[in-house]
Amino acid sequence: MNRIITLTLILSLISVGFYRAQGQSSQTITRQWTVDGVTREAMIYIPASAKSSPTPVIFLFHGHGGNMKEIFKYHNFTSLWPEAIVVSPQGLKTPGQLVDREGNFPGWQQTPGDQNDRDIHFFDEILRSLTTDYKVDKKHIYATGHSNGGSFTYLLWAMRNDDFAAVAPSAAVAFRFNDQLKPKPVMHIMGENDQLVKTAWQKKQIDWLFTLNKCSTQGQPYSKFAVLYPSSLKTPVVVYTHPGAHIFPADADTAVVRFFKENPHQ
Repeated sequence: MNRIITLTLILSLISVGFYRAQGQSSQTITRQWTVDGVTREAMIYIPASAKSSPTPVIFLFHGHGGNMKEIFKYHNFTSLWPEAIVVSPQGLKTPGQLVDREGNFPGWQQTPGDQNDRDIHFFDEILRSLTTDYKVDKKHIYATGHSNGGSFTYLLWAMRNDDFAAVAPSAAVAFRFNDQLKPKPVMHIMGENDQLVKTAWQKKQIDWLFTLNKCSTQGQPYSKFAVLYPSSLKTPVVVYTHPGAHIFPADADTAVVRFFKENPHQ
């Protein structure tokens, strides 16, 4: 009799676990939207708790000529912060500033009004649908991206400032709209040997960030390649300077996630 009761209990627990896993399992999907009459898509990692618990969101933007699948797989945000939604949108064919001026490869709009703000509208639609479908924690929405995706991260900061708690652009500058940025926690990721988006250009961008965020000139060690500069506005700047070229090293992911977690929306 005891053996039968024990077996029944085990089978019951297995059954409960099965249905719980089916109903609440994390998943990665590709989702589509129609924005300004054009079909757009993104890869999205959705944690099991997204419908029941306040859920952070990380937007991850590929560079010019890249794609959503490559950058999503290359980075490790889903493992480092499995409770967060991670969104990797796909860009459209776009004329580049430094390469591909004919616009044969996918990328993102460069400035306010460029491409009729098609990518800003795309972001708006993604965020609207996520907040409708899931329990998005609006104090913890972040963006990061590389190269053209990094400059688009800066552009989102300029045009959708109130949506973001912090940002982490890589290998990018925002010279044409720096005056539209408002103080916000930012990690800038830069390669010492970047020959495309010149290191000297990025240092000028970082100097602008120091001034904007009223940062101390005395930095504090933050991670292996990163230095944190405290801000009197409580909007710190972290400079992550790796020894590589024009890349967004996967090793930076740990520092990016730490920075995001430490900087909720003020």
